Amino acid sequence: MFILKLHLNTHTNKKTQHTCRFCGKVISSEFVLKMHYFTHTKEYPHLCEVCGRRFFCKSYLKSHLFVHTKEKPFVCEICGRAFCRKSTLRYHIKVHIQEKPHVCEICNKAFSEKGNLKRHLFTHTNIKPYKCEVCGKGFYTRSILKSHFLSHTNEKPHECKLCNKAFSKKYALKEHLVIHTKEKPYVCKTCNKAFPHKSSLRLHSITHTKEQPHACQLCGRKFSFKCNLKAHVRAHAGESRYVCEICNKPCAGKSNLEQHLLVHTKEKPHVCEICGKAFTGKGTLKIHLQSHTGEKPNVCEVCNKAFTRKNNLKRHLETHKDKELYVCQMCNKICNQKGNLKQHLRTHAMEML
Repeated sequence: MFILKLHLNTHTNKKTQHTCRFCGKVISSEFVLKMHYFTHTKEYPHLCEVCGRRFFCKSYLKSHLFVHTKEKPFVCEICGRAFCRKSTLRYHIKVHIQEKPHVCEICNKAFSEKGNLKRHLFTHTNIKPYKCEVCGKGFYTRSILKSHFLSHTNEKPHECKLCNKAFSKKYALKEHLVIHTKEKPYVCKTCNKAFPHKSSLRLHSITHTKEQPHACQLCGRKFSFKCNLKAHVRAHAGESRYVCEICNKPCAGKSNLEQHLLVHTKEKPHVCEICGKAFTGKGTLKIHLQSHTGEKPNVCEVCNKAFTRKNNLKRHLETHKDKELYVCQMCNKICNQKGNLKQHLRTHAMEML
């Protein structure tokens, strides 16, 4: 009868306001008010018999049970992806229709969900309402705080069923699974190169856009990512969160420290599958592989000479600096010798015949 009463109000436009007796918050629905009271009373009457977790709403318990049964009854009609919760499906559908009705008044960034906009606003005010009880560090969202707390407890609740490797964060497990599936779902729209992770695609995209929006206020140096700028500013201050325990060398980031430690351990984890030669860095192995394939991706725009390493090309370009250059008037190609320009012009002459 109560739900029918609520429904009839939608036809009569009757909007009854209900005030919370604990905090004075005004809520339009009596049902939502009842749910809101649980946040004050901390009563959670609905118990999950599988894991012992409690819920204040029976429907939430019902949705939660799908986690144990692995059921995903809510299916997207556009792409076929299935979800445990109806709300998650509703949120997912907005990805397809590109609907983002909630706009930030400060920077005009748009969001599909009101809650996401609310969390985004904290980045402008620099308010971090969720504080860690152990170290006092503040966070914009409760979920990030929850994830951070695991760094104190050393818990790793998300385990890979294929290799038993455990992770503290769910998304880290998700990214790890790609190693087993060999999937590369994230494709670059510019060059069609595929990547296993969204973050890898984002990093790659900068090679096309050359964007560097984060500038150091001390020296003017620009960076593509905020984390790189933060590490750079720490270098100015003579600080570093990542210091080698063996030689006290400060490193810009965690990955830099991990790479540096290989100097002490003499480990060479990256092995060439063709000749068996081992390397400390993945990048060094990548360059080495070009000696087998014959690839020389770094090409001089002046004389077309190719190099395997970018720094070799940089050194080579110095040899052209003081020389007179000859530019083709038809395609702007630069030649270092007059004879090379003449030879090049023949290609245009042949095209005109």
